[in-house]
Amino acid sequence: MTIRRLPETLINRIAAGEVVERPAAAVKELVENAIDAGATRVDIELREGGVALIAVGDDGSGMSREDLVLAVERHATSKLPDDDLLHIATLGFRGEALPSIGAVARLTLISRKAGTDSAWALSVEGGQLGEPIPAAHPPGTKVEVRDLFYATPARLKFLKSERTEAAAAIDAVERLALACPSVAFSLTIDGRSVLKLPAAGSGESARLERLVAIIGRDFIANALPLDAVRDDVRLTGHAGLPTFHRATGRHQYLFVNGRPVRDKLLGGALRAAYQDLLARDRHPVAALFIDLPPGQVDVNVHPAKAEVRFRDAGSMRGLIIGALRHALAAAGHRAASTPGIAALAALRPADGAATGRLDFAPPRPSPIRLRQMNRIGFHNRRDRRLPPNRVPLTRVSPWGWRGPSFTTPISSPRPATGSSLSISTPRMSAWCSSG
Repeated sequence: MTIRRLPETLINRIAAGEVVERPAAAVKELVENAIDAGATRVDIELREGGVALIAVGDDGSGMSREDLVLAVERHATSKLPDDDLLHIATLGFRGEALPSIGAVARLTLISRKAGTDSAWALSVEGGQLGEPIPAAHPPGTKVEVRDLFYATPARLKFLKSERTEAAAAIDAVERLALACPSVAFSLTIDGRSVLKLPAAGSGESARLERLVAIIGRDFIANALPLDAVRDDVRLTGHAGLPTFHRATGRHQYLFVNGRPVRDKLLGGALRAAYQDLLARDRHPVAALFIDLPPGQVDVNVHPAKAEVRFRDAGSMRGLIIGALRHALAAAGHRAASTPGIAALAALRPADGAATGRLDFAPPRPSPIRLRQMNRIGFHNRRDRRLPPNRVPLTRVSPWGWRGPSFTTPISSPRPATGSSLSISTPRMSAWCSSG
């Protein structure tokens, strides 16, 4: 068997699989380029989940004719002037995004450098580079990606539905918007505006405003502020109360030096801080911002730039867990103020009730009691096989909301005021005081 060199176009398509695995990855790379170019406004448009069209326009510094040609060459970038990978201050630095997108789609760039009176357009189709031509465009850059993965049809088979791919793109834009509150963002999908965030400026107030716009006002009302420092590392942000949780970890926003990341170390530390307060199938809501010297973190781990490596991983994990547990302990018995959870927390047992209805939960549950309540099934609606000597009882709120069922022995009488009632489920037993 003879060894031969692969064609350049095939090499680029192979490498593109790590950088652009779905439309959301292309959106992320293009928006990061716009932010690195100093844009104050970024406009994104998607069609058919990003497969038919991804258009990203900005008012950044723009590119000249020569820069436009270099921008679509692999490993050509303006973000490492001193070739130092240990002190990276930009979101992008690998010079792979535009070449990778151009290798698997129909890519068009239109850019006008600030201070010049002419713009240039360049097209790349399936890795085939065209010639720059004059164009009309305001200062800034617009990138259009059409027919994503037309050059690699096998990749199209692994994409999910348009709705799922669009949701992933929205999530990518929201995370970048949280990282850069000073930049205005707008996102349009199939002609419908789904996200419009004005520039919020800088500072803590701007971050809070962006958190309210993306996560919701309920999060700020039920979150604890964080501000902890260890050596040269600072952790800030907000973490939700144990009673304010979600069924998935999608609402966990982690940032390292302004870069959105999905790091296993950080996610594991967040779960460890809540492990005694939440059921295993529930996830906390948090927005954590970590700032540390660039030399103490390596962001050149994967082409997607979503993973990082810390020089002192143990210290970082200890800082996150310690800061979160300290904030949660200081909150004491504070419970979430959202209507649904607050209503459950206010229910009391009905004295003298002879029926099987039981309104569960003391007025101010402790963290341990909350953990027991969650395990009993406040948020777990899965059916369970009941032992023969159990009968289902139901919690009912003042608004008529019927909660999940749990069981108590048929022979157990209604306890007198001041006594305890043993509530047994297939998973555990919990005790609550009546009266």
